[in-house]
Amino acid sequence: MNWEIYGPLAKGFVSGASLIMAIGAQNAFVLSQGLRRNYSGSIAVVCFGLDVALIVLGVAGMGSLVASHPVWLLLATLFGFVFLTLYGLRAWISACGVHSLQPESHGFSSRRAAMTGALVLSLINPHVYIDTVLLLGSIGGQLPGNGPWLFALGACCASALWFFSLSMGAQFLAPLFASPRAWKILDVVVGIVMLSLAWSLLQMAEDQFNEMSNVEVMESVPSLFGPTLLPDAL
Repeated sequence: MNWEIYGPLAKGFVSGASLIMAIGAQNAFVLSQGLRRNYSGSIAVVCFGLDVALIVLGVAGMGSLVASHPVWLLLATLFGFVFLTLYGLRAWISACGVHSLQPESHGFSSRRAAMTGALVLSLINPHVYIDTVLLLGSIGGQLPGNGPWLFALGACCASALWFFSLSMGAQFLAPLFASPRAWKILDVVVGIVMLSLAWSLLQMAEDQFNEMSNVEVMESVPSLFGPTLLPDAL
């Protein structure tokens, strides 16, 4: 066995799987739409394609670039907090309403709408960037030779296996959700997951803001807009 090839592949697969398989907004969304048989294959394609793009960017060095601009990360975190809060409240409202008794009413009206929803939910979630661009990028980028790209390939394989298994496998659970009560429980659980993640993002934003209050970090903020915006005394 050629460890120089299979080693980075295995490391990328295990690292990617451990991050991607964690319970989160994206996985909850894929699972719920898979149970509803609402363009689940297209949604899986979007999530996998985005993972591939972000993993490659991270391994190519984008992770260090994003980390060097904390303002961008803070804004993304705040947007994620707002979006996940609204999505979680929507799930709870859906669980309380009569429309939750009909799974079809929760779905998207078209394939484009479903794919757009998956893309927006993924892009607005800072955890996606932290897991793929920053964490996987920092791990894979340290490998020698072709190791980073083999690592990225392994992580992409883990992403493909997970999202397509989650979306397609969820359909086999559909009989368990034949009753209105089951759908209500699903919406409540999805709402809890979304709001819990929103709370964690709010705490993350607070930590990021506190870090930015450091003089060294704050000096990098005006450099994004020009060196003359703040007086020399600062």
